[in-house]
Amino acid sequence: MDLGLKGKVALVAASSTGLGKAVAMEFAKEGANLAMCARHEGVLLSAAQEIGTATGIDIMALPTDVTKASDIDSLIEKTVARFGRIDVLVNNAGGPPTGTFESLSDEEWAKAIELNLFSTIRLSRAALPYLKKSSGGRIINIVSMSVKQPIDGLILSNSVRAGVIGLAKTMSSEFGKYNITVNNVLPGWTATERVGEVLKGRANREHRSEADIRAETEKLIPLGRMGTPEEFAATVVFLASSRASYITGTSLLVDGGWYKGIM
Repeated sequence: MDLGLKGKVALVAASSTGLGKAVAMEFAKEGANLAMCARHEGVLLSAAQEIGTATGIDIMALPTDVTKASDIDSLIEKTVARFGRIDVLVNNAGGPPTGTFESLSDEEWAKAIELNLFSTIRLSRAALPYLKKSSGGRIINIVSMSVKQPIDGLILSNSVRAGVIGLAKTMSSEFGKYNITVNNVLPGWTATERVGEVLKGRANREHRSEADIRAETEKLIPLGRMGTPEEFAATVVFLASSRASYITGTSLLVDGGWYKGIM
């Protein structure tokens, strides 16, 4: 299936590791040029080299802190200077720390809002003029299944990421006249370092082994296993493609059936 992404320009935030890196690789395999960013330069450049070597795609990798407005403005400006356009924006950021309501300070709440909500706002706002010029711009937010079913110990993520869902639904209505679609993809239990940290945190709280926690978690997934970053990335790239031109304002779970609700 031709997804119509060859020659397009995709900007993927937080793409040096985990889901972001897998998404960047999938775009490159489809022939899209890439702008990648992350905070840690060494890891980012290594990921960009790996993807470039595997696919031969033109890649710009720029160290960026998405909690800083000036870094975001520079990222957008340099992407356009390099490629002349932006067709796809994938908003992504690392998850905020684990914790409970009573354990978290105002400062920790503020940092989570900056990381997961304001980064989406600022990146989308800065990219919007260029997405309007695209023949069919795409904004895709990597969020979490926790917006459907809150996860114990992740109150920051449960709360702040829900704001991204409301933001995206409103943006999809406002941007439809520009032929821009706005969607969220909600990863479930996927084999990434971030999920490993969550499982380790729970194991420590409950004084149990990580292996037991993982086995218990996988039993709750109808497919009986955690997903792979590549499976998640394929969904993101489909939503960015011409084949998904009539999908907007939606939040799509990629969770192996873990979420049991019907809405």
